[in-house]
Amino acid sequence: MRTASADAPAAAEPGGFRPGGLDAVDAVVEAGVSAKAFPGAVLAVGRDGTLAHLRAFGRLSYDADAASVATDTLYDLASLTKVVVTTTLSMILFDEGRLDLDARVHDWFPAFSGPAKERVTVRQLLTHSGGLLWWAPLYKELKGKEAYLERIVATDLSYEPGTKSVYSDLGIILLGDILERLGGAPFEEMARRRVIEPLEMKDAQYRPPAALLPRIAPTENDPWRGRVVRGEVHDENALALGGVAPHAGLFATAADLSHLSQMLLDRGSFGGRRIVSRATVELFTERAGVPGSSRALGWDTPGDGEGEQSSTPGTPGYSSAGSLFSARSFGHTGFTGTSMWMDPERDLYVILLTNRVHPTRENNKIAGVRPQVADAVVRALERP
Repeated sequence: MRTASADAPAAAEPGGFRPGGLDAVDAVVEAGVSAKAFPGAVLAVGRDGTLAHLRAFGRLSYDADAASVATDTLYDLASLTKVVVTTTLSMILFDEGRLDLDARVHDWFPAFSGPAKERVTVRQLLTHSGGLLWWAPLYKELKGKEAYLERIVATDLSYEPGTKSVYSDLGIILLGDILERLGGAPFEEMARRRVIEPLEMKDAQYRPPAALLPRIAPTENDPWRGRVVRGEVHDENALALGGVAPHAGLFATAADLSHLSQMLLDRGSFGGRRIVSRATVELFTERAGVPGSSRALGWDTPGDGEGEQSSTPGTPGYSSAGSLFSARSFGHTGFTGTSMWMDPERDLYVILLTNRVHPTRENNKIAGVRPQVADAVVRALERP
């Protein structure tokens, strides 16, 4: 594993990278820090079953006395929670025959009714194609899971189910309650017992204790809360849900996420144990066929669903995975500045954790950095 202090002469890198090839990747992240796309970051790159590169960059904040980022810095994963916890739980329960992807949401929530709403399926919640609003500021008036579910169930759909994909936190909140009932345990307990512990994600957790604050990257100087948020979930709706939610709330390190990435690249196995079947991994990570959408089941795939992927924000086919990851790749991003992408054709993963929302969410320079990092990793391979 290469670290920030590695000064050895050029030699063969682990994982099939050119000698010194990963230096160019580091330079992209360092340029992002210099451009204030984010105060700091942790990059993890894995190849052929090896964590080939783990490095920390920058500082936890822009304060003059801010501590340097460490490789074990904890980040608020934001929407990576959706794939790390909720999608993985969905895969496990599907494997066990408990989750029916084509079950109607109405069957779980009878009040979710109306001609279009009664056609919405669990599959469509996972592919963000169920017609639900993407987001609403429910935290301003509601608190607690039951109040959220009641409001979401009563809300009209915003488009015809199955006709397109519109990313929806609200749909994933409904899915989380379905999984909780199927699994027969509170969501946080299922996350820990079925995902975090089996994958040996030793630092991953909801609601980290105050003792861990020095290791946690701060997020936004939040006008609503009137302070810099640190160690508390950045997403306001997740906070109103108690800090534990299916769409946001998990904190973790890059090393934690490397375990999930490796399990998926190994088609469901980790540490000699079968977490989920190979067939289920392949089903959940292939493009789901929603018109005009790159969405898989829970995961995303490169491009926009219509053609080639691009590394340039604002252009057709833009992908945070850049332009060189294979079409069979899958991944996801998080609002706070986190991302993870896996390329099964190259047995490759790239994890980039940042706190780009510090001190403000208005800073979106990371949109240009993510694909540059991914492209640089592929170019660093001996045989791209």
